[in-house]
Amino acid sequence: MMASVFSHLTIDSKLAIMATTTQSKSTSAKKDKVAYSKETYMFWFESMLLMRKFEEKAGQLYGMQKIRGFCHLYIGQEACAAGAISALRRGDKYITAYRDHAHPLALGTSPNAVMAELYGKETGCSKGKGGSMHIFDKENHFFGGHGIVGAQIPLGAGIGFAEKYNKTGNLCICYMGDGAVRQGAFHEALNQAMIWKIPVIFVIENNGYAMGTSVQRTSNVHELYTLAEAYDMPSEPVDAMNVEAVHESVARAAERARAGEGPTLLEFRTYRFKGHSMSDPQKYRSKEEVEQYKQRDPIEQVRATILDKKMATEADLAAIEAKVNAQVEESVKFAEESKFPDVEEAMRDIYAEPNYPFIMD
Repeated sequence: MMASVFSHLTIDSKLAIMATTTQSKSTSAKKDKVAYSKETYMFWFESMLLMRKFEEKAGQLYGMQKIRGFCHLYIGQEACAAGAISALRRGDKYITAYRDHAHPLALGTSPNAVMAELYGKETGCSKGKGGSMHIFDKENHFFGGHGIVGAQIPLGAGIGFAEKYNKTGNLCICYMGDGAVRQGAFHEALNQAMIWKIPVIFVIENNGYAMGTSVQRTSNVHELYTLAEAYDMPSEPVDAMNVEAVHESVARAAERARAGEGPTLLEFRTYRFKGHSMSDPQKYRSKEEVEQYKQRDPIEQVRATILDKKMATEADLAAIEAKVNAQVEESVKFAEESKFPDVEEAMRDIYAEPNYPFIMD
């Protein structure tokens, strides 16, 4: 069955196959001159479907109070992660803000480890200490998960600088929300990245709203990619509801970075089908607006292409969906059966100045 052709491979194998079979003519301006392999489309479908099903389950569990604290879902934005991963290579680094469950899943992090982290269990990828907003996986080159708005932007530039300094040939892709571009750290990082020609791809995931406030109300500049012009940085807007467009834009940016030409700013124009967080009543937008964007669901676009090009059958895709559902259910079982961290873990894996006098009231 088609479900077994690609889904059993490791993330390393998947990326290797896509690197050799994806015919990406990134210098071409015409999309119809770009051809993608069956393996790439199957990766996109399964990867985005896992993100979607995992997030839907996380939303249910939050409502059941199995997951506590904050919870920001990625539903609708899956192409932003899947299309970038297919365009990059193993060894490249990833960093993002607090809407961070999907990226590690796409990179190959075990759903069990991510779900256990949402539960705050010791088997979570951050040992249950980070929760929803602080997912990390060093093995898969995912460096968080950052709760402070814009904090990851200079960190992403720093990671890219380390790759350049060590002459690895790798780069860092740094995601942020549209609200983060009003932070001073954004402008400082872009300026420094251009001065040092750091191999970093800055990505604005512009889903239209900084929490509940639209871009039109918070920024005098509505075409956010043009903010890079102040630093003579290459930039472009991207239809990020389309995974092919995401792949193409990231491939172009990666080519420049690896050639020593420095950073790129990409404005991924995307949309979240759910609220900013699970506590968001979404009064700032209409149901009609949400439904309009759902007509451009990135997963359904890929499904339609796969079927139209006869890359797989309905039965093949149904088998993949069954597999993904089983993975998600297994992750819940794993999280439920895992232990909470011991009290002693609270002071482990943190930095404290030796002999520093802790003052408590």
